[in-house]
Amino acid sequence: MEYHLQTPLKFEDIEKLNAGDIVYISGEILTARDEAHARILEMEERGEELPFSLEGAVIYHCGPLMQQTESGWKVISAGPTTSGRMSKMTPPLLKTHKVRAIIGKGGMKNVADSLKSCCVYLAYTGGCAALAAELIKDVKTVHWPDLGMPEAVWILRVEKFGPLIVGIDAKGKDIFSEVREKAEKALEELQK
Repeated sequence: MEYHLQTPLKFEDIEKLNAGDIVYISGEILTARDEAHARILEMEERGEELPFSLEGAVIYHCGPLMQQTESGWKVISAGPTTSGRMSKMTPPLLKTHKVRAIIGKGGMKNVADSLKSCCVYLAYTGGCAALAAELIKDVKTVHWPDLGMPEAVWILRVEKFGPLIVGIDAKGKDIFSEVREKAEKALEELQK
């Protein structure tokens, strides 16, 4: 199935998605990598309010390359980064915030249970950074530029961002772990 979703997302938007479905996102998404995730969790621990909302949000695991112009920021490149690095920080983040979708590449180990009944993981093909940049219509703002360009949180307005594949659905089905299991079994058979 193919779905076109508009942010901010509600649970009803994602509960109908199944692993393997195709999704396109329009509206606002925000980038967050390792350092941004760490800062979000540190601020929560100290009881500080975030300068942006994660309620109904779509987090894009991306370290974009931006160019400052007279009228603001221009996106040069915005391909997905490997999501596995954020696997340990994702469950505590989801306990506190109603993030509804995470976009990245490569899947995330041991997060399917944390995503159940709250969030989906959407896989974006690596190597498509120029295409992704074209689908970003506007850079709304940037938070935490002190972390550096790729680690800052960029609020982006996108239009039909995708195609994204539902890699982990809100029911806990994880196509990445299924592929890993099949590969491990095939390897075991070859080694006999």
